[in-house]
Amino acid sequence: METPRIVGLLATALLLSGSQWAVSQERPKDSLTRQPDRIANGAKRRMLEEVQVSAGTFEASDKAKGASLTPIDAVTVAGSNNDLSQALRALPGTQQVGEGEGLFVRGGTGEEAKQFMDGILVKNPNFPAVPGIPQYARIDPFLFKGILFSTGGYSALYGQAMSSALILESIDIPEATEASFSLFPANTGVGFQRRADDGNSGYGVNLAYSNHRLYNAVVPQAPEYFAGPSYLQGDAHFRIKTGDRGILKFYTNWNGSEVGLTRPDIDHPGRRSAYFVRGRNTYNNLSMVRYFGNNWKIDASGGYSFLRTAIRSDDTGSSDRDEHFAQLRAVFTKGFARNQAVRFGAEHFFTREAGTWEDQPIRLTDQLTAAFAEGDVYLTPHMAAKIGGRIEHSSALHRWVFAPRASLGYRLGVASQLNAAYGIFYQMPSSIYLYGNPELGFSRATHYIVNFTHNAGNRFFRAEAYYKRYRGLLRTEPNLATSGIGDAKGLEFFFRDKRTFTNLDYWVTYTYIDTKRQFLDYPELLKPTFAAPHTGTLALKKFFPALSTNVNISYAFASGRPYYDIESSSGSGESTIRHAGTTRPYSVVNLHVAYLTSFFKRSKLKNFSGIGIGVNNLLGTKQVFGYNYSTDGQHRQAITLPAPRYYYIGVFMSWGVDRSDDFMDNQLL
Repeated sequence: METPRIVGLLATALLLSGSQWAVSQERPKDSLTRQPDRIANGAKRRMLEEVQVSAGTFEASDKAKGASLTPIDAVTVAGSNNDLSQALRALPGTQQVGEGEGLFVRGGTGEEAKQFMDGILVKNPNFPAVPGIPQYARIDPFLFKGILFSTGGYSALYGQAMSSALILESIDIPEATEASFSLFPANTGVGFQRRADDGNSGYGVNLAYSNHRLYNAVVPQAPEYFAGPSYLQGDAHFRIKTGDRGILKFYTNWNGSEVGLTRPDIDHPGRRSAYFVRGRNTYNNLSMVRYFGNNWKIDASGGYSFLRTAIRSDDTGSSDRDEHFAQLRAVFTKGFARNQAVRFGAEHFFTREAGTWEDQPIRLTDQLTAAFAEGDVYLTPHMAAKIGGRIEHSSALHRWVFAPRASLGYRLGVASQLNAAYGIFYQMPSSIYLYGNPELGFSRATHYIVNFTHNAGNRFFRAEAYYKRYRGLLRTEPNLATSGIGDAKGLEFFFRDKRTFTNLDYWVTYTYIDTKRQFLDYPELLKPTFAAPHTGTLALKKFFPALSTNVNISYAFASGRPYYDIESSSGSGESTIRHAGTTRPYSVVNLHVAYLTSFFKRSKLKNFSGIGIGVNNLLGTKQVFGYNYSTDGQHRQAITLPAPRYYYIGVFMSWGVDRSDDFMDNQLL
């Protein structure tokens, strides 16, 4: 829901090279004094701290933040809707999938990208899905001081994500005591956070409500809504320091949603088909960081989430499902000289689902156990390596797997680096296919990555090439089995410049991908419907200090995506393709403007306010993401946006801290 928190406006950043992107908020003054993986002794750093391999990627330690991304950078990309997944689509390697939520990375589906908060899997990051309409994210991006986005080759400390991992590190002690409020036509949000006087603890609560009924009455939508869309969400957090550098954190999030709509029934002209979904979800996360003598550290965390979903569909019947998920995790780190380190640990996932799915009874229980280890080693003053592995066992699949990972970084000079990465990544099939099908196995992706980065003078350039091979993909035709195959290869470019033009920050990306896969009901190796061979983005941010106004414009382009009408074999043989083609190219311009001021200038309390306006798809360009076909293949419906444009205007306010100067300083860096 578009209620961005003002607490996230002050941000600095560090951009990691390799095959991952990192963004981080400025570390509060009273937070941990050492970086998470930098607990080596006080040996002097060599030139440019040599080269560091971190979390499956490479970090050049010259922290030139001019060519980097921050949380405020990401979510203020015009069109992001305060959703990290949508914001990160402005980076190379991702697809512009406008009909669904999540990240589609390098030929992978949205289910192949997972989110982790303080090491704990965010099982359901978005509200329950509605066919053809993306749903909001459940977690506010400004809860995090660190955001590490992997497009491949990530650390052995994480698993069950074949394509991508979004690794989130929550903030420590709040920077200050403050309250916030936001009001937009479709949603309202309030929040409060308290910092203890001694700076050793803090807590916060937030509440947001969104109902689009009034907005949809003003801006007509393609589906006709009979319920909502409405979303209610609250969260709370508590943090306390334990010792000099330790910290204990607790976060809880609870939410609910209702969406009911009708569309023309493609199989029965003149009739409408109804779809209704109600969701109730809670997510809880407890984490601890503790440092010990002799350069030892432990990161321990646990989480529990519950999701109850009720679906009523004229097309697929009724589904009522309860999903329980729990996770325990511990990671031990031993630091050595020159920032070398060894990390090892284990985690356990528990999943239980029960209820009905499309009018059929379901029940599933799985215990997945994993152990992992990796080490950072300097081979020369200019070369570093990260080598590790991960072993997993699933009780539902009755299988063991081992996933090796390796990365190498070579420093070319003051501002340039060459990197390479390799790894195998396993993932279980979606749970809806595991009900009563214990013979399925793990799906597997093997990554090969090489890239070059140059970061100097508030300019950043990155070029990357990769190859990814799939085995064991899920197939539903002619029989349910994990026998599918596929591959993906491509080139990616990213350039960001905050130096050339005064008060102007812009970046340009280009992605080329050649991918095919045989999975689900595909009768042969086909280009998947969610992958366009060419994509590109342009993001511009211009700040006008005299007007206290920030203008954000983004443009995204993608060549046409393939679409298919596939007729099921009904168990008699291979399915067949009745119709195939390519959609029109995707092209969208988004515009957001924010005016920064103070509505209470005479108040004794420091305050920071603003007015935000924006239009997504400013030019009203028709977007076609694919087609739905009737059962007999004689009729089709285009999958399009619910409305040609999305508008918003609203106000946001914060009391307790005046962040005007902070925001301006961040824009002028």
